[in-house]
Amino acid sequence: MRSRRMVHRRGLIAAGLIALLSCALLLLMDRPPICTCGRIELWHGALDSGNSQHIADWYSLSHVIHGLLFYPATLWLLRKRPMGVRLALAVAVESAWEILENSPIIIDRYRTATIALGYSGDSVLNSMSDIGMMTLGFLFASRAPVWLSVAVAIGFELLALAVIRDNLTLNILMLTFPLDAVRTWQAAL
Repeated sequence: MRSRRMVHRRGLIAAGLIALLSCALLLLMDRPPICTCGRIELWHGALDSGNSQHIADWYSLSHVIHGLLFYPATLWLLRKRPMGVRLALAVAVESAWEILENSPIIIDRYRTATIALGYSGDSVLNSMSDIGMMTLGFLFASRAPVWLSVAVAIGFELLALAVIRDNLTLNILMLTFPLDAVRTWQAAL
């Protein structure tokens, strides 16, 4: 029992260190630590230049969904490994996405292929919050019945779709295979 707890603790420590490393890398990439507006908001619901700059926004829902998806994926891939190790892997994947998402190639892709015309990337605060949101989704999925995780994911997707005409599904679609009809519909907000 004691060695299992130690392995779990090591996984959690690894997850924290991976998040800290991604924070350092984002700072080295010259990402702004906080919103260049000089404020820190707990929630920023408007789709404007403050989006992806504060602690949470409508896109935070998609990061929770990442965690809801990463939990069963890591369970399938690493069934015999403790949850701390699986969480560390999920944090590594989410951190890699945050670093890639804030690279010039993805920022330019968002600007050209999606409705995020003025997108300039995330603040470091927002990226760290996104990793935290994924972690919340992962931990929720580890405790909740599968049907509830699926219901939460679908609910979040539908909520974001209704409020901002965007969600994780459309984000993936528009980054990989942009459709003018979808872009036109999204811009009508």
